[in-house]
Amino acid sequence: MNNAACRLTGAEFPLFAFSHCRDVVAAVSKAGGFGVLGATRFSPDQLEEELAWIDAHVDGAPYGVDVLVPETIDPRVAALHDNAERAAAIDPQFQAFAADLLAQYGIDAGREVPQLRERMGITPENGLALMEVAFRHPIRLIANALGIAPPEMIAEGRARGVPVAALVGAKEHALRQAAAGVDIIVAQGGEAGGHCGEVSTLVLIPEVVRALQAAGHDTPVLAAGGIMTGGQMAAMMAAGAQGAWTGSVWLATPESEASDAFRSKMVAARSRDTVRSRSRTGKPARQLKSGWHAAWDGDGSPGPLPMPLMGMVSEPALAKIERAVEAGNEDARELVTYFVGQGVGLVDSVRPARAIVQSFREEFVEAVSALNAAFE
Repeated sequence: MNNAACRLTGAEFPLFAFSHCRDVVAAVSKAGGFGVLGATRFSPDQLEEELAWIDAHVDGAPYGVDVLVPETIDPRVAALHDNAERAAAIDPQFQAFAADLLAQYGIDAGREVPQLRERMGITPENGLALMEVAFRHPIRLIANALGIAPPEMIAEGRARGVPVAALVGAKEHALRQAAAGVDIIVAQGGEAGGHCGEVSTLVLIPEVVRALQAAGHDTPVLAAGGIMTGGQMAAMMAAGAQGAWTGSVWLATPESEASDAFRSKMVAARSRDTVRSRSRTGKPARQLKSGWHAAWDGDGSPGPLPMPLMGMVSEPALAKIERAVEAGNEDARELVTYFVGQGVGLVDSVRPARAIVQSFREEFVEAVSALNAAFE
């Protein structure tokens, strides 16, 4: 295909695959799509290792990196400068609530907030450090979410010829990003897994495309949120997008970072089995509904902490849940969860990443051909 999104990134087929797993990124890019590594779960040193591995295994195919540099910081955490200070600032009731919840399922969690390594967690300084690592590699795209792409990212992207993408959930956010100088807008509907807004993808895409055109911005738009098939991708491109940004579909692959327990729950899930909750990161994020959410979002909960403090409580606990299931604790399976969108209801099996790329290609061609045939 030959549109602005493909020309900017070098993508053969504008299927952008966000994943925290390097194996998925390499497999998708080698199959003709465009893999994007989610960097937030890594420290700068770890990201260096991950990108070096991709460079060695992607066979020269283009790939990108997604970082999170939050634009706004909750005033409750603005004065905390490192993870030791952040851990000390967490009221003991939050860790106690998590520990009591896990104990109900036979998991010993402890009542001290686990010490998160420095340079880990979603903070502006950590995001900028990951950005610096990413630019040392031959990436063909860098993306940012949770606010306007920082000026440092836009300037460095222009200097290195690397397009900058920004995720948005509303047309006014898209206009701000375009005015700031980003090269690609990823318009992500509320169906999406992870951090998302409330406007559906079907409405958001034409809304963003029209708003950008009316404001004189020639900025390509990628559609995101609930896209699990090539037919959906074709529909969004008919609505004005130049490609699809996908995430949840890649969790149902043997290459992904997701656990076997989560993948089995994912295959069995319906589209109604997700929840948009603050109980993992502190910001609204769509996840597979579980006992974790029922407890944290229910009566008697202390409520969510602000980002990044909530993650300092939730991530160690959720990792213990996964390990408990792997060790044979079937009761703990009720608590297993991960970021996933409403498109989970379209997943009926676990397939290799390369096979999913091929399915997208075939379904896309079938959808376009059927649409063209309707006018013959």
